[in-house]
Order: sequence, then C-alpha cells, then structure tokens
Amino acid sequence: MQRGSFENHLFGRGSTVQPLPWDIRLKIAIGAARGLAFLHTSDKKVIYRDFKASNILLDGSYNAKLSDFGLAKMASASQSHVTTRVMGTYGYAAPEYVTTGHLYVKSDVYGFGVVLVEMLTGMRTLDNGRPAAQRNLVDWVKPYLANRRKLKNVMDPRLEGRYPSKAAAQVAQLALTCLGTEQKTRPSMKEVVATLERLGDIKERPKVPRIHNSSPRSPYPNGQQPLRHRSPLHVKEDVSQRSQDSPKGS
Repeated sequence: MQRGSFENHLFGRGSTVQPLPWDIRLKIAIGAARGLAFLHTSDKKVIYRDFKASNILLDGSYNAKLSDFGLAKMASASQSHVTTRVMGTYGYAAPEYVTTGHLYVKSDVYGFGVVLVEMLTGMRTLDNGRPAAQRNLVDWVKPYLANRRKLKNVMDPRLEGRYPSKAAAQVAQLALTCLGTEQKTRPSMKEVVATLERLGDIKERPKVPRIHNSSPRSPYPNGQQPLRHRSPLHVKEDVSQRSQDSPKGS
C-alpha cells in the first residue's frame, strides 16, 4: 500500500514522515471500523483477533485496509464466543481473552479502542521508555479521556492544537466505552461506525479573538500618559510670554 501503515504515520519520526492532520486520522479510523463491522456482521462471523495500528494499511488517498488475517477466527451466528489459545499482541488484547481464552467479536472492539487512544495521543500502547506510571497507555490515560479539560494535556502535540475539541472529546468517550472491562458493555462495531461518521461532520469553527474594550487602546499603561518634566529654561520663557501678553497698566 502506497502510504504504509497507520502505525508508521502515528509513531514514525523523521523528515519522510509527516504527522497526520485530524481529518485524515478520523477518516482512517472510520475506514478501519467499517472493515471490522463487515467482518462481524458477515454470515460467518469473523473475529479479527489482532487489531492494531500496524495492521491498518493505507492507500494513496489514506483509505484504510485491514491486513494480516493469520490469527482471525470464524464463529457461527449461534456462538457467543470462541475458546482458543491466547495469541495476538499484548496491549491490544481484550482482558477477557487474556484471562480466559474466550474470544468475542467485542474483543476486537477493545483493540479498536486502544487504537483510538493511540490516534488521539500519538503514543504507543506500551512503551518502557516512558515513566513507570505511563508505560501502559490505556491504564494511564483513562482519567484524561473522561475529562474534556484534561484531554488536551494528552493530545498528540504534532496536531499543534488543530482539531475540533468537541469531536476529540467524543472520540475519547467512544474509546472509553470500547475499552470497557466487560465485553457486554462495549458497543458493536456497527455502532462505532455510526458514531465516528457523525463526528466526521463536526467542523472546527475559527477562533475569534476576544475584544475587551471597543475604545482605541492607549499606548501607555492604564491609559495614563507619563509626566513630562520641563526644564527651567521653558519656565522662564513661559513667564516672559505671559508678561508680554498682559494689558499695560494692569
């Protein structure tokens, strides 16, 4: 694929890697979500099992394509889950799959939530180079996702603040629901697609600078002009001028 993987654009560094703007990130997320939704709603449910940013490939127009189906599992419509040996990538695997080996379609939803967090923050889900409390991105960032004011503190600095804050906050809330501890509480991928498509219509309004006073601003602090000290020569000239201007005989 011409543009490589989503992972490369999120975490790659160097002059050849350009940071993705908000609208492209959202477009990629929508495309990947549609891919998972298609797999989950097909006649034979397909559980992807290893959803992560490196498995999202991008064409020249940044359309997302899922790759590497080596770990995918099929389940019949009557099966709620598949029991299998735990495989995949640590950090993206859902907690119920890691602890029990039970694989649900909503186990993929958890992995999608992890990628949403990476998309927002520009940070990898696991990084031993970060401080101990921040090495597991999901555990560390959850309190920030739940608070719109705090969220800006963990947003990818390479976005340089150019993103619609309302949409970003709602993506963060969506990520939280996808990361629910219980698989039953997570949304379906069809619901995720609907939410993301709606958020894609939110456009950022240009910021208008606040005007505190409509009167022209004085170049001096508090509008007060500085005192001007006059020399003795100016005083003498003023006295002499007043003497000349006074009527004679007064």
